[in-house]
Amino acid sequence: MEPVVWRPPPRPRAAAGRRTTMPAPRLLPIGGEGPEHLALDASGKLLTGVADGRILRVDPDGGHVEQVARTGGRPLGLHALPDGRVLVCDAYRGLLRIDPASGAVETVLSEAAGEPLRVCSNVTVTRDGTVYVSDASRRFPLHLWKGDLLEHSGTGRVVRWVPGSEPEVVVDGLQFANGVCLAPDESFLVVAETGSYRLRRLWLTGPRAGADDVFADNLPGFPDNLTTGGSGLIWVALASARDVMVDLLHRHHPALRKAVWSLPSALLPDARRTAWVRGLDAEGRTVHDLRRDGRAYHMVTCALEDGGRLHLGSLVEHAVATVPLPRAA
Repeated sequence: MEPVVWRPPPRPRAAAGRRTTMPAPRLLPIGGEGPEHLALDASGKLLTGVADGRILRVDPDGGHVEQVARTGGRPLGLHALPDGRVLVCDAYRGLLRIDPASGAVETVLSEAAGEPLRVCSNVTVTRDGTVYVSDASRRFPLHLWKGDLLEHSGTGRVVRWVPGSEPEVVVDGLQFANGVCLAPDESFLVVAETGSYRLRRLWLTGPRAGADDVFADNLPGFPDNLTTGGSGLIWVALASARDVMVDLLHRHHPALRKAVWSLPSALLPDARRTAWVRGLDAEGRTVHDLRRDGRAYHMVTCALEDGGRLHLGSLVEHAVATVPLPRAA
């Protein structure tokens, strides 16, 4: 067997916009762990899901919190629909639709191409009602997400579903398919490949419709959820900075990677405490690069633009954070 020669990973691409210290966050306690994703309803209230399965509505100004539904699993991505109902990605139950007025929960999509949605992660909907859902991994359930990142087997996918028809896989072989969002003009879809530090783009219109390519590559951290802001920017939550050990393992034989992820969790690489988000334009160029140490709030998994501020979600915190949005560099 030839010896494995380690070569240092490429240096993360520098931001085109100036890095700015993220302003101190204002915390809105929600009485639950892990507001992993955020969405705005028609009244301007925040919707989020927490680890015990509850869907909460949060007043970003007054801080009032109320439960509107319970999924029975682990809710992740959300998308508010025009009729007031909400699509919810539940990591263990698939794509659900809830009615905040009654608390009713129904499953609308649980499999695609003959395989279950193993980690239903995030969802977005076009103006004509077409639904795009990310399925992060076909090998590991959510609570073993580190295993997927370390094994690096690329079983994530994006599913397109037109209600009333069969779902179809439109992008496959992704390294932990995570956040999804649409370009402001809906000409393309962006999906975060957390395990490859990059964002991929699926063209929806024009001569390249159906083709996919790289939208932003060699990011300095693990991209999580994506949102499209009213300013036209695509917001990327970087849950943690890159890890040298993970980069090294990705260059070794798959058998070694499998051996490492089977170690006790205390011995596996862990997320570094930081609060970090980027705002990209429609060409994938960085306009905002906002970072702060993770003492007050960390492992940011969502950044949602709301007027002149950003609302932040986290996989591990017990609050939603709000920061003013600085002027672009």
